[in-house]
Amino acid sequence: MLSTRFLVLLSAAVAEAALTYKGVDWSSVKVEEDSGITYKTSSGSTEALETILANNGVNTVRQRVWVNPSDGIYDLDYNLALAKRADAAGLDVYLDLHFSDTWADPSHQAIPSGWPTDISSLAWELYNYTKDVSDQFAAAGISPSIISIGNEITSGLLLPTGSTDSMNNVATLLHSAAYGIKDSSLATQPKIMIHLDNGWEWSTQEWWYQAVLEAGPLSTSDFDMMGVSYYPFYNSAATLASLKTSLTNMASTWGKEIVVAETDWPTSCPSPAYAFPSDLKTIPFSAAGQTTFVQSVADIVAGVSGGVGLFYWEPAWVDNAALGSSCSSNTMFQYPGTALSSLSVFKNI
Repeated sequence: MLSTRFLVLLSAAVAEAALTYKGVDWSSVKVEEDSGITYKTSSGSTEALETILANNGVNTVRQRVWVNPSDGIYDLDYNLALAKRADAAGLDVYLDLHFSDTWADPSHQAIPSGWPTDISSLAWELYNYTKDVSDQFAAAGISPSIISIGNEITSGLLLPTGSTDSMNNVATLLHSAAYGIKDSSLATQPKIMIHLDNGWEWSTQEWWYQAVLEAGPLSTSDFDMMGVSYYPFYNSAATLASLKTSLTNMASTWGKEIVVAETDWPTSCPSPAYAFPSDLKTIPFSAAGQTTFVQSVADIVAGVSGGVGLFYWEPAWVDNAALGSSCSSNTMFQYPGTALSSLSVFKNI
């Protein structure tokens, strides 16, 4: 009887601590605050966003870093200041390096202004950039737990030089980016991530990683994590079942830690541009639905060998509640910044 009880208690403890990284992307908090937004708990108490996040089970915040944006928003100084706030609140930091002066995603991967375009010079520039970013965080006394070398780079990075038309160039650039971090003065080596979109589509993940690892100097020892984006409102084929298959295959094929680096669920979506996946149609567009969806995705990640994390994309960007989708609201805060009950899901994943 004692043995059975011990096993039950052990199983409960494992379930409660299933994911190592329970996080959100909070990149736009300073933009929101500068526009007059303040954040409140679900009970109405005004607090700093980092405090609300930490009190609701979030342990890591994701921050996008742009190289030389015209207005300074999301640049290195912006992110150092944000990371200091996170660190003071006891939150770990995950840096999402876009390697661009603006958005980097499957449709946009522009080389920063002033950077060279030939592959040798560009790889050297990239090495020095990732080393400098890492060294400046080290000087600030902050060691990021994760650094992503590129954002949703399924089409490549630093285009046109780093297009997937030349997987050798892609491999060369990623190898250089990784070693800038490895050669930095950070006291603790962060986990280095490669991040692609359409994490539910195993054929894309399989083709991309096989091609890049066969093409050039990038080796599996250069990185630690495979990150994916999983957005259910862009493709009816993006089922939970497909996500589970893809992540399971990724883990078994390459043995890397697996993270859902971006995901969202709407609280309102009256006119979706695409049909939702079949195994998600029973989940309502509401705070309760967000809780169900995040828990479902977290369960899939936790069930994968090496599945370690989930990050919700920009839950507090209430001035941009659609978050780029056809759904009118995907945030976990309602305007003007009051937390929804769904935020507490991070306590349980």
